Amino acid sequence: MNFEAIKTILEAEADRLGIKEYDIFYVCSEGISAETLKDEIASFSSGVEGGVNFRCIVDGHIGCAGTQLFEEGEIRSLVRRAASNASLIENDEKGIIFGGSESYPELPPLDFKMPSAAEVKDFALEMQKRLYATSEHITDGTCTGRNASSFEMKLYNSKGLDLSYKGAWEMCYAQAVVSVDGESVEGFEFVADCSDKQLDEIPKKATEQAMAKIGAGSVDSGKYKIIIDGKQMRSMLSAFSGVFSGKNALLGLSLLGDKVGERIAADCVSIVDDPLCEWNPMKMSFDGEGVATYKKNVVERGVLKTLLYDLATAERAGVQTTGNGQRTSYAGQVSIRPFAFYIEAGELSDSSLMEKMGDGIYITELKGLHAGLDSVTGDFSLESAGFLVRDGKKAEAVKGFTVAGNFFDLLKNIVAVSSEMKHGGGGSTCFASPDILLPEMSVAGK
Repeated sequence: MNFEAIKTILEAEADRLGIKEYDIFYVCSEGISAETLKDEIASFSSGVEGGVNFRCIVDGHIGCAGTQLFEEGEIRSLVRRAASNASLIENDEKGIIFGGSESYPELPPLDFKMPSAAEVKDFALEMQKRLYATSEHITDGTCTGRNASSFEMKLYNSKGLDLSYKGAWEMCYAQAVVSVDGESVEGFEFVADCSDKQLDEIPKKATEQAMAKIGAGSVDSGKYKIIIDGKQMRSMLSAFSGVFSGKNALLGLSLLGDKVGERIAADCVSIVDDPLCEWNPMKMSFDGEGVATYKKNVVERGVLKTLLYDLATAERAGVQTTGNGQRTSYAGQVSIRPFAFYIEAGELSDSSLMEKMGDGIYITELKGLHAGLDSVTGDFSLESAGFLVRDGKKAEAVKGFTVAGNFFDLLKNIVAVSSEMKHGGGGSTCFASPDILLPEMSVAGK
């Protein structure tokens, strides 16, 4: 059953039950992935799935119901179930069905072809072969993989809104495990690109990362100048991204609730959400409620300019929605999320940033990001690894130390950011960051 047939059934049933305000959200996705172990395919999956969600407003409250079963009786039942769910809502959040934005950004044409099962498997196996060839020290546990996904979304509502979107993303990765004189370490590298050049580049980078960790020493406890690698900083930004949610602010789960217009970071820090940025593989022109998306400076030169909002939260806060009401699946509720969230790059190269620091620690691993932090207070204490820096040059590897601090203080204390962005993630939300330089951070070592 296609979307037009589903829409016709739902419209008729809503009319029969006297439901005037509603929307219909449909998503169909196709995915394929393969992972290797040694010289064989260790896992493979391929499939197509879809679902539809019906939301309606009853007595001012919004309720929804979804299904993956595209059978007429099941589709009809969504309307009754959604209305019943709306009657159970006890909060005072206003239900809103959006009539549409004045205009929507034009997306570039989608240039993507879903790879075949053979192409995905052959690519992963060839990468594994080249990964083993990078070093005689490669050992068991080494693996490679390739993933690809495509999506079609449709949003239609009783106010005449009729939007559709097609998108896709893919990635390949390599995890190199090396063993030297009884010491085993690993390196991991991935990229949202499965061109043939990655068959050599990704294995090489993964092995270089692993080999650089061999013989890592320890550091004395104390306070050090710190550079956090952009890959780790983007992960930290992801872990704390909820503090920029307007809903969390209203619920008292963000310390930024009353900080709009105030300085919350250093002058060199700007944090941007740009659904249409070049490196975002899932460029979106509208959010899950049908609001047009746009680039916004959440933090501009250290000043908090806005939090992120969906329609209902913006209504409660007395502001305009920022178009960040996402639906990550057919069954999911609308949730506030960024699209492509990043710390804006500076002017110094990574090497120049290290020269600016002089002596300190370059952190390339932060472990346990979702367990070792408090997303409300901003406090964190994380096991880390990286390299000592002497006279502006990367020196020997170090591991087994812990860095502790506070995310909000960290933003205020950033001295400089590099010009080289590290992108990561796929699907509905991506994160990125350059390397950042901090003048001082507490380190617990030996």
